[in-house]
Amino acid sequence: MVRAAWFHFQGGVVNLLIGSLTIGFIFSLLALGVYISFRIFDFADITADGSITFGAAVAAVMLQAGVNPFAATLAGALSGCVAGFTTGVLHAVFKIHGLLSGILVMTALYSVNLHVMGRSNIALTESVTLVTYAEKLARWLGVNGSSMIVAGWEVAVRDVAALLLVFPLIVLVCGGVYLFFRTHLGSAMRATGDNAQMIRALGVNTGLMIVIGLALSNGLIALSGALFAQYQGFADVQMGIGMVVLGLASVIIGEALVQTRQLGLTIAGAVMGSVLFRLLVAIALRGGLDPNDLKLITAVFVFVALIVPRLLKAPGRKGAVERA
Repeated sequence: MVRAAWFHFQGGVVNLLIGSLTIGFIFSLLALGVYISFRIFDFADITADGSITFGAAVAAVMLQAGVNPFAATLAGALSGCVAGFTTGVLHAVFKIHGLLSGILVMTALYSVNLHVMGRSNIALTESVTLVTYAEKLARWLGVNGSSMIVAGWEVAVRDVAALLLVFPLIVLVCGGVYLFFRTHLGSAMRATGDNAQMIRALGVNTGLMIVIGLALSNGLIALSGALFAQYQGFADVQMGIGMVVLGLASVIIGEALVQTRQLGLTIAGAVMGSVLFRLLVAIALRGGLDPNDLKLITAVFVFVALIVPRLLKAPGRKGAVERA
């Protein structure tokens, strides 16, 4: 009996690991979007809380209407680009403070999302999604039933199929983001964040760079929302609350892991941070954490992660001053 319970526990851990990896990879797009706005442009953009829901809402409505899942997912991502573009225009053209621009768009998106969905949530259990395509591919490859054996453990086919769908997509997106920021346009955008005055003196329109950057950032965030809605089987108007903090936590963890600001490694770090953060959340929930406390714990974690590096560096700076 004890052996059977232990076997069941290990099987649950494997399922938990696969599910956490899948969600972690999906939210790594959110982390990438936050990385672009917060780290590359040093722009405190909280449009993310609205754009991730916007992407999920647009994709869900189109999927429910029978639109091809690839087209619906792309439309969800493009909707996020529109949200980011709007925030950028408010800041660059109308000279509204960046933080306030994000607040205005995020607030407006709540009503927009309600109008898009027509109600507070949309179920996708009967709709054909990208996860449905992945499950069909698994059946075509000879997997029968609702479960399969992975490394000796029984896991849900849907979870494995979703993971195998998301992972190559994330690799492709990360590669595309890396190559984009190595182009002349991408380099100009990075320079805008590093030294706007210098790049402006070279004739670059920094306002345009910020607009494009925020459109790209929120496009990735909305893509994350579209994929997450398809994975969890529904889109909800409240799903974006606190997501910008989650993305920032992933970026901070990633930076701690790679210990460098090199472009390629920081992109990889954002993905690793997202996956690790999701694993920690899953372990905490499985260990008995009240789900109502999840946002609070996330906020506290980000606060600690932000101040600890400063505290660790302070003694070194003090010693250097004394030696001088």
